[in-house]
Amino acid sequence: MHDLSGKVAIVTGGSRGIGRAICLALAEAGADILLNYSRSDKEADKVKKEVEKFGRKCVTVRANVGNFQQAQGLGKAVMSHFGKVDILVNNAGINRDRTLKRMTFEQWNEVIQTNLSSVFNCTKAVIDPLSERGGVIISISSIIGEMGNLGQCNYASTKAGIIGFTKTMARELAKSNIRVNAIAPGFVETDMLGTVPEDIRDQIKKEIALGRFGTPEEIAMSVVYLCSTAASWITGVTLRINGGHYI
Repeated sequence: MHDLSGKVAIVTGGSRGIGRAICLALAEAGADILLNYSRSDKEADKVKKEVEKFGRKCVTVRANVGNFQQAQGLGKAVMSHFGKVDILVNNAGINRDRTLKRMTFEQWNEVIQTNLSSVFNCTKAVIDPLSERGGVIISISSIIGEMGNLGQCNYASTKAGIIGFTKTMARELAKSNIRVNAIAPGFVETDMLGTVPEDIRDQIKKEIALGRFGTPEEIAMSVVYLCSTAASWITGVTLRINGGHYI
């Protein structure tokens, strides 16, 4: 296990799925957590208690990080509760799948704001304290941002945008000793994948070299690695974790 003792991490979209797994993995590695969520107080409180079982501190902040002003509140909250921030994990994300012909502007814009604008908003919120100490920014992209997918032009655009943002921030922030990377998961067993019909799930599995979907924990452990000193010379990278689905 990589050691993140004494580190403070913000995780957006941290109450469910991959976000929950990231919070728990970072806490197990020794980090305190500011958990951002947007919907369920009950789910956030449950993850908070799970984090605290590792002996770590966890603060929950309900905010729509697609909204610039609300995202700035995360930066204020982390400094108020912890006095510093070392890690930002941009994980918040939604999907509103429709073909372009059927997609409304509202469906397009909601995904853009939640998935991509949130990355800008949250990075802006912590850039000053991160620049003082150095740190790590990790954003969760997707295999869909690299290969595209029918009915997901909004989602694919945001996930591709995250990759471009990551590369640019890696160049801009290196002088402040801030490493910036992305992770592009393939199909992972989450609530989002659970809505896919069984026959489509079987078809997708056949396209994956390792023959199965990933787990949230497998993505989370990669986040821990990129936050650790073992990855101290890694920046500007998009780490593909997809079981050989897209190579």
